[in-house]
Amino acid sequence: MWSNGPLEHSSHFSGIRRRTMLFGLSLSQSFRILEMAFCALALIIPMFRGPMSSPYGIWCEFVWVFGLIVAVVVFVIEKCLVDKVIELLVLKHSWNDLSCGLNLLSSLMLLSACLIYCTIFVCATCIADIICAIASILAFGVYVVDTVMLKLKCPAGYLSNVQGILRFSQAFVACLIFTAVYSYFKGVEKWFRPVGLIWCILVYVVCFLPTVVVIPSHLQKCVDLLRCCNLNKLELVLDVVAVALYVSAAILWPVFGYKNYKRDSKTLDYRFHDLNLVTILTYVNLGLYLADLIWTLIVLCKKR
Repeated sequence: MWSNGPLEHSSHFSGIRRRTMLFGLSLSQSFRILEMAFCALALIIPMFRGPMSSPYGIWCEFVWVFGLIVAVVVFVIEKCLVDKVIELLVLKHSWNDLSCGLNLLSSLMLLSACLIYCTIFVCATCIADIICAIASILAFGVYVVDTVMLKLKCPAGYLSNVQGILRFSQAFVACLIFTAVYSYFKGVEKWFRPVGLIWCILVYVVCFLPTVVVIPSHLQKCVDLLRCCNLNKLELVLDVVAVALYVSAAILWPVFGYKNYKRDSKTLDYRFHDLNLVTILTYVNLGLYLADLIWTLIVLCKKR
């Protein structure tokens, strides 16, 4: 059989285009709709039972709201073709870089929500919680696939590469630490205030705030908040301070936490898990800040 040459190839590509343009939506836009649907489903099911009292439940709801908002905002911006205007007037890097970074962050947050919700809330007879966990896992899966596709479009940038990933990972881990710390002190905060643990909380807050400020300064070009100084050198100073502070927290939190904890009641076992989680996450963030410090030194050396 002889092929029809260009005519056959054109029909082949038009068929592919029709398959990827379902109801006037591109493949990435279809992923956005699935992300909205699964995040909304995961959020709605627990809401019917009233407000969450557990800090971990509140974190999961926050994650689903964040994932829903990211999907809606990105979908509307891309559908209205505003992304080109934002890329031209606001962003230092491409829109794909920002979109990929938001998807990476959403994927990380959804992974944490899936693990936390399945561990704490799901049981063999909890049908509603099982459906909620499945919706959260599906949202995580769609976000991961969407992130991989965006990363292939965006080989260069900030949020989609090592430095940006390290930065928002530090902020993400800090949010998990805040959740675990709040759960640990919940109910005993009026009489249980060890000085060493209070210092650790200050460390987490002090290191979190500059991290959140540095990320936007790498992304936008309209108003450079740190125009007066070299951003890489400033980040080097911040990383050195953060590493020093986290080293102190990595020592003091286990010492004061396990010293003051008395495991005398089964009802208080959850506080022991909170204590372990904060300890582990403190070392994780210490490693992230240390890796960021080394990366920043490498970047500065290459510029000389």
